[in-house]
Amino acid sequence: MESRSRSKDKSTTAMISAVLFLFLIHGAHCFYLPGVAPEDFQKGDPLKVKVNKLTSIKTQLPYSYYSLPFCLPKKIVDSAENLGEVLRGDRIENSRFVFKMREPQMCAVLCQITLDAKTAKHFKEKIDDEYRVNMILDNLPLVVPIRRLDQEAPTVYQLGYHIGLKGQYSGSKEEKYFIHNHLAFTVKYHRDQQTDSARIVGFEVKPYSVRHEYEGKWSEKTRLTTCDPHTKRTVVNSNTPQEVEAGKDIIFTYDVEYQESEVKWASRWDAYLLMSDDQIHWFSIVNSLMIVLFLSGMVAMIMLRTLYRDISKYNELETQEEAQEETGWKLVHGDVFRPPSNSDLLCVYVGTGVQFLGMVLVTMIFAILGFLSPSNRGGLMTAMLLLWVFMGIFAGYASTRLYKMFKGAEWKKIALRTAFMFPAIVFAIFFVLNALIWGQESSGAVPFGTMFALVLLWFGISVPLVFVGGYVGFRKPAIEDPVKTNKIPRQIPEQAWYMNPIFSILIGGILPFGAVFIELFFILTSIWLNQFYYIFGFLFLVFIILLITCAEITIVLCYFQLCSEDYLWWWRSYLTSGSSALYLFLYATFYFFTKLEITKLVSGLLYFGYMLIASYAFFVLTGTIGFYACFWFTRLIYSSVKID
Repeated sequence: MESRSRSKDKSTTAMISAVLFLFLIHGAHCFYLPGVAPEDFQKGDPLKVKVNKLTSIKTQLPYSYYSLPFCLPKKIVDSAENLGEVLRGDRIENSRFVFKMREPQMCAVLCQITLDAKTAKHFKEKIDDEYRVNMILDNLPLVVPIRRLDQEAPTVYQLGYHIGLKGQYSGSKEEKYFIHNHLAFTVKYHRDQQTDSARIVGFEVKPYSVRHEYEGKWSEKTRLTTCDPHTKRTVVNSNTPQEVEAGKDIIFTYDVEYQESEVKWASRWDAYLLMSDDQIHWFSIVNSLMIVLFLSGMVAMIMLRTLYRDISKYNELETQEEAQEETGWKLVHGDVFRPPSNSDLLCVYVGTGVQFLGMVLVTMIFAILGFLSPSNRGGLMTAMLLLWVFMGIFAGYASTRLYKMFKGAEWKKIALRTAFMFPAIVFAIFFVLNALIWGQESSGAVPFGTMFALVLLWFGISVPLVFVGGYVGFRKPAIEDPVKTNKIPRQIPEQAWYMNPIFSILIGGILPFGAVFIELFFILTSIWLNQFYYIFGFLFLVFIILLITCAEITIVLCYFQLCSEDYLWWWRSYLTSGSSALYLFLYATFYFFTKLEITKLVSGLLYFGYMLIASYAFFVLTGTIGFYACFWFTRLIYSSVKID
């Protein structure tokens, strides 16, 4: 009877499993991320052209599209933005452009504006700072195709078109400002042969500056003589450009051309993400692997040859006289697990590093699986913020677990410091930077509502989770030391110059930084030069190499330190790999002066403020990896020898 019911249960379970499996297979064919599912358009369907922020790599300060007197729609409607988009300064709004699927337009007139002294000044400032207009069609950003002189080289795409340009009339030395007032759009689509519906796979533009002319008085129905669909006269160059001066009239026009494309909807981002320098990334990986192999050889030599010999020798010591002649790392066995000075602070930093490590690892996995593609604007930043908040539970656990090992009793104090220390420092810097952006009236300034949401995430979710993790970590039995600690601290002998703490810490940070600095160049370029970064596979490999490098360099230097009878390894292990953050900040400074054209003081402060936050986060992450590697190493070697 019992066996029959068991077999019945098994068959029921098998059926449920089969149904779930079929459901998952079916789901795999129709799974799309929210907001990035394909949309089919029939001929004549209206297409919504949206405008985004104005951006400049010279100022790094985004502005709303309608901060300049462009042609206004009847009512400006804001698109709902996620947390990441708001923090990036995106302001997505509707526009006056009217597109109809597969219905070309020639010389459609948007509006006419007359510049006064104030608006002319605004336009000139933005042209001076090389601002670009960003637009969106069916979730695809507008790009300007730039064909290289080398015909075989692939077309390069520049995000957004420049508002205007500076130049001189022939025979004149006076510099004038010209505006791009005619836009020749190309919408590329992939057509389904069976249904005749189409999906948009490209959105390109060629901007022109044209001084439009017309006869008689201006009205919305006035025909232009410079650009007329009836006479098939189109704009093909900027030979008679539109000048930006007070009192001048500017007429904004556009063309729309539709091109059928072989590119399928699923591959439409490939052109944007085309990386022509894959070889450099592979060089970066090989360079990093060389460092790892070198360090792995060092660690293997220490572990197998030196330690094996040392442990065998120590375990064979029989007489008291031989025991007194001990040298090397075994001599400090009575002090090596003595709690360090400022042990509370170390616990807080280790907990924060664990929180960071969890956030970075999960974000990378999501990115590799394609959840954080550029089509999901702001997704990466939103994911990182939410993961940081939820990883608070691991921060609390790690910090109080270590605190209990140091014989601490006030776990709530440690949990509180873990929950507030790093976020408070970052929030203070962020608040100052945000105030500077507010002062520039930029759309990059985080609104009060978003700031409140960030504080709510911190206090409402992160802080309670840190306390939950702290409670669980403190309830666990304390980690036992493999050897007993002497009551009286041993005197540390005078060290060789190369074992000086500052020197060895600074040396320790060079190799972890060396493992990532090539990839770092691409990351900085994507952030500050407004380009896409989507090679998360390479980045994940580099990150794994960074983890291994941090662990190995710390173990090697920790071993040399213990061999010279210096047992103060706790903080040294954290700072050894953590010092790579100093090199990161120095490299960011070098990048600022060699690659960027930032001239404004506020923009410079923004750059260094954000890079300071990034370097601080890198310090916490790499320091924690080094600390845990050294912690595991010391426990391993001291538990392997017999202590009398």
